[in-house]
Amino acid sequence: MASKALLTHIETLIETFRDAVGPEVDLCLDLNFNFKPESCKRIAQRLEPYDLLWLEMDMYDPAALREVKESTSTRICSGENLIYMREFLPYFQCRAADVFMIDVPWNGFSQAKKVGDLAQVFEFNVSPHNYYSHLATFISASLCGVLPNVRIMETDIDALPIKDQLVTVVPEIVNGYMTLPSDPGWGTTIVDEVARAHPWRPRGR
Repeated sequence: MASKALLTHIETLIETFRDAVGPEVDLCLDLNFNFKPESCKRIAQRLEPYDLLWLEMDMYDPAALREVKESTSTRICSGENLIYMREFLPYFQCRAADVFMIDVPWNGFSQAKKVGDLAQVFEFNVSPHNYYSHLATFISASLCGVLPNVRIMETDIDALPIKDQLVTVVPEIVNGYMTLPSDPGWGTTIVDEVARAHPWRPRGR
């Protein structure tokens, strides 16, 4: 539930970012599954003065998501939890959001391409959901290279210290734009020796 105190906290956070970066830098806020439509509407309306690129949220009911979208001028993004065209289709049909995230590793490249093409049919822009490794970034960038309706590609700057060592080529990002890979395959490969030297272990072991 979005209490008055939480609404004030969210607005203060976004206001601070907006003051720091100015009006030309796009801001996004991800609510994930943390709020019901009633709270999402209050948050979206509270953030209207800050002209977000989008407010991201996930809901299992496309009609509920559309209810939020129709209540505010804040742009709504969703879809990172959806798999394949069958799950995206009802959200597209009822125009439940303004922009849709596609998780390329979850969907697989060929299915992600199909979802992106279907979004194009409905005149939606898409954005690859990408908070994984450099390899996932290259794969998502390859998707961007074959779709005409990409709004922006997400990437995560928070990473393990060995992230750069895990691949043969790291992404080249200059002024917010990534150079599309031109090497064979995805443009980079996993360095097996580094991966094997750092196996996953349960916390505390």
